[in-house]
Amino acid sequence: MTTTLFRRSATLLIAIPLALWTVAQPAMAAERGLVRGAYLQTNLVSNIPGMAAVTDPNLKNPWGLSSSSGSPIWASDNNAGVATLYSIANGAATPVPLVVQIPAPGNLPGGAPTGTVFSGSGNFEVSEKGKSGPSLFLFATEDGTIVGWSPGVDLFHGIIAVDNSTAVDSAGDVGAVYKGLAIDSASAGTRLYAANFRFGTVDVFDSTFTPVKRAGSFSDPGIPAGFAPFGIQNLGGQLYVTYAKQNDAKHDDVKGLGNGYVDVFDLNGSLVRRFASQGTLNSPWGLAIAPSTFGHFHDDLLVGNFGDGRINGFDLASGAFTGQLGDGLGGAIQIDGLWGLRVGNGGRGGDPNFVYFAAGINDEADGLFGSIQTLN
Repeated sequence: MTTTLFRRSATLLIAIPLALWTVAQPAMAAERGLVRGAYLQTNLVSNIPGMAAVTDPNLKNPWGLSSSSGSPIWASDNNAGVATLYSIANGAATPVPLVVQIPAPGNLPGGAPTGTVFSGSGNFEVSEKGKSGPSLFLFATEDGTIVGWSPGVDLFHGIIAVDNSTAVDSAGDVGAVYKGLAIDSASAGTRLYAANFRFGTVDVFDSTFTPVKRAGSFSDPGIPAGFAPFGIQNLGGQLYVTYAKQNDAKHDDVKGLGNGYVDVFDLNGSLVRRFASQGTLNSPWGLAIAPSTFGHFHDDLLVGNFGDGRINGFDLASGAFTGQLGDGLGGAIQIDGLWGLRVGNGGRGGDPNFVYFAAGINDEADGLFGSIQTLN
């Protein structure tokens, strides 16, 4: 496998003008104070030969990651229009010989999946060609659809269950853009929560894919206009929602240091608290609670920046910033196009002491799937 330890070349500084030194010194001090711990990034799978231990041509801009308690990890390959599976054992990932096509509106090939979740509830029934069955895995798409995969209905194709590709919101914007997906199976009735980036909403669906109005509205009046729900995860029975800045088309994010927020909502959409604001956030998307064995950041909320590829740590109880994952050499781990973060499930979905990541490297044209582990 390909292992990355982010080494830096040494440079001998013969002379530095005083003015330059006074500018550089605080910046270097801030960098030293920002990163924490020593972590190892291992590249497991990529579509680029030689980039990782395994080459999979379908792994293009992998976005969300999901699994059941013992299944392989599923990856939403946004730039390939498919979902791929990876079974992990002894630190290595093996592609599962199943590639699920994610359709675009009109049942055309080439959908653009983003968030994904596992559903073991027996709900979210999809139908096609006279067959019906519950969805085991579900996908949100930038096309404005929710897609269910039911192996008894169609092993190789997801089926569109919700199509809001032509929906119009109160501002006149056309076409939902779903960037993230979460699920709640513990409350009275299973619910799906989709981060609608274009409309600036979190859309909720019941177990029959019927839209549901919640008591709360998933709103935070303290977040400036122009920021919208970007990523979403159900962590410990609460919904953590990341916000990124919208571009003019309200389809993609605008990267930049401080362009991000994280809120916590209850399952009814009522704001529990503002968890994090601006600071080191930069189009945050990935969310995971670090394992108890994860070094300096153990049990912290990890928030991955799509904007600069860094991973932020926050104390789960207080929300206090605890730093960014370091490489042990004074620098930060930085993964180009970082999307999903997921802790291994202890089975074919990876080591429970590791955090797995998906990234759309090279401006989302290519893909990388890998793991991060503590070195101390």
